[in-house]
Amino acid sequence: MDGNVARAHSLNEAHALTKGYMLYGRTVRQSSEKSVDTVTINKFRDNLHEHVEKVVSEHEPLKVSRRNGEDFVVMSAEDWAREQETLYVLQNQSLMTQIARSSETHAASRGHRPAEEQVSEVDCI
Repeated sequence: MDGNVARAHSLNEAHALTKGYMLYGRTVRQSSEKSVDTVTINKFRDNLHEHVEKVVSEHEPLKVSRRNGEDFVVMSAEDWAREQETLYVLQNQSLMTQIARSSETHAASRGHRPAEEQVSEVDCI
């Protein structure tokens, strides 16, 4: 099997394991079916503090609609950084291949088996 076929095969298996979908040739895990809350720009402006607190504390983005312009999304800096990291991983072919191989190893129960003392050491942390 050549490299491209093997890579496609690995990504298809990863897709099945994660119940994801393909995006730009990468397997992407689907998030929950929950839709993003939306408010008008006027309601957002009137209750700015409350909306920002909710976005930050609940880690859920908020879509703000404008009558005469494009909508925009408000999210916490922590969530934005997490999204950027996810995009980096999805765009990195080497990491995606490593993840697919790891999923295959896990599914086949062929991975590293730590010694009891190693497990105990981790349990103490």
